[in-house]
Amino acid sequence: MKKLYVILALSAVSFAFSQLKTLERVEPAFWWKGMKNPELQILVYGKNIADHEIELSNGIKIKDIQKVENPNYVFLTVNTDEINVPEFKINIRKGKENIASYSYELKERNSNSANRESYTSKDVMYLIMPDRFANGDEKNDSRPDLTEKANRNLPNGRHGGDLRGIINNLDYIQNLGATAVWLTPVTEDNEKVYSYHGYAQTDLYKIDGRYGTNEEYRELSRQLNKRKMKLVLDYVTNHWGVSHWMIKDLPTKDWIHWFKEGENGFYRSNYKTTTQFDTNASEIDTKYALDGWFDKTMPDINQKNPLVLKYLIQNAIWWIEYAELGGFRVDTYPYNDKEAMAKWAKAITDEYPKFNIVGETWLYTAGQISAWQKDSKTGEAAHYNSNLPSVMDFMLYGDLSKALTGKNSWDSGLIKLYNVFTSDFLYPDINNVMVFFENHDTERWNEIFKDNPEAYKMALTVISTVRGIPQIYYGSEIGMRGNKKKGGDADIRRDFPGGWKSDRQNAFNPATQTEKQKEFYTFTQKLLNWRKGKEVIHTGKTKNYIPQDNVFVYFRYNEKDSVMVVLNNNKKEQVLDLKRFAESLGTVKKGKDIISGKEFSLKNVITVPAKTSLVIELQK
Repeated sequence: MKKLYVILALSAVSFAFSQLKTLERVEPAFWWKGMKNPELQILVYGKNIADHEIELSNGIKIKDIQKVENPNYVFLTVNTDEINVPEFKINIRKGKENIASYSYELKERNSNSANRESYTSKDVMYLIMPDRFANGDEKNDSRPDLTEKANRNLPNGRHGGDLRGIINNLDYIQNLGATAVWLTPVTEDNEKVYSYHGYAQTDLYKIDGRYGTNEEYRELSRQLNKRKMKLVLDYVTNHWGVSHWMIKDLPTKDWIHWFKEGENGFYRSNYKTTTQFDTNASEIDTKYALDGWFDKTMPDINQKNPLVLKYLIQNAIWWIEYAELGGFRVDTYPYNDKEAMAKWAKAITDEYPKFNIVGETWLYTAGQISAWQKDSKTGEAAHYNSNLPSVMDFMLYGDLSKALTGKNSWDSGLIKLYNVFTSDFLYPDINNVMVFFENHDTERWNEIFKDNPEAYKMALTVISTVRGIPQIYYGSEIGMRGNKKKGGDADIRRDFPGGWKSDRQNAFNPATQTEKQKEFYTFTQKLLNWRKGKEVIHTGKTKNYIPQDNVFVYFRYNEKDSVMVVLNNNKKEQVLDLKRFAESLGTVKKGKDIISGKEFSLKNVITVPAKTSLVIELQK
């Protein structure tokens, strides 16, 4: 056998072959009949398993057996359309002796599974970091089989939030007006420290025991579905944790990326993913961007390896089918091999045509971001189609705070916000972009604006009324703060007040919210619940009026309805002459602000209070 060499950083956590059992793992553990793609690749793992014969019961044929340089792995391919039994055995044989067996189940799919609904511009997505939201089961705070134990006194430690805590607070999320829930990764992350964020996964088929079980994750999804809400899985294709069981005993050396010039094979990414579409980029810069590791604890996965890509495709489909998911958010999308990821996205959407996938496209120009959306003309110019349905509007995120803090001038103030929307023509599906003003990686909005409700209300008004899918971050709706510059990531991921029995105050209950929390919450609840039934906001057209005197007015309209949105970013009230908006107002004479309930005469002028947003439904 060819001995597999692993970098020094990984050798300390390597499995000794002598400790492996003949049959240690089978992945995926089960599958389903009736998939559009009937080919199933089964990973079989155990000590020197490649040295043994493998056969299937019931006369089932193995289409392909692939052995790799590590004899502890064998990859079997079968055609599920040719298997007519609900269960068969994978037998490991040594001569005539059967030394190990695994009963493999092919489940029946739900008849509506392929056409499952996914999140769209009708939805509002609520982003939760599960460890910091609510502790519903104190018994799983620490686990003997998992390294890092709960310690709420450590800002970067495990705090005990879990799936049961989320399930227990679904009324709160639904009443707020959210219709989809995005959790940061909840599959096992068994790193020694900083494991709470979940992005260094160590088992892609298992929910981290400190969050709960696979069954509880599916229960959460089903509970949401009963409420006509959706569960969105945060999928990570770019990197795994260094303690992942496959990283400890690599199937092939090229399962991950290596650097001869780096320390023990590690080389940090330069994070310059603009090299993906830079026609003049050097090969070395591109390599460091795409193949470099995010951190020493996060080996960079090689999606170009066909076995890796197949593993990622099947794992994604397995979770969709098993947990009845309503969509994906994909971490660090431009850091992956883009051609391989185009195949990954296509394989999933071929199986589930309505399934939505939004990529974290952290770039700051519409040209660069839009290139990652399926059927993009900018992507086509680079001879590439991502097959990725949705992207995150980081240009809007980057300029929204600048628009509200900048001085009113030719190129600053609200004109920066207007300029974002002038690039909408670059997106092939502008309604299917995610719009947000903060998330788990950014400075807290309410920290930037020092607990200012007016700034929050304007930002929420924007993402709730422009094109796209609004995403809000847990706690924003009660004014939660956190200083990333001073306190690091942990400070922007504080525990939600009331999520732990020992908490002095419970912000989940509107009756026990502080007056400041209630102001944030009430506004959020009114706006988001109003948005639920507004097709004009979900799919309507937009008419922008260039900001004047630091006031931005735009209309959302369709054949039935029209909504006038006014943002006054001045420190004093402004009087608007309505003649300028005649083409959008038409013969309409009055309107009603959906937050205050105030009625406006729209004949001549309206007065807009300082630092205020209005969402006026036009009344014909």
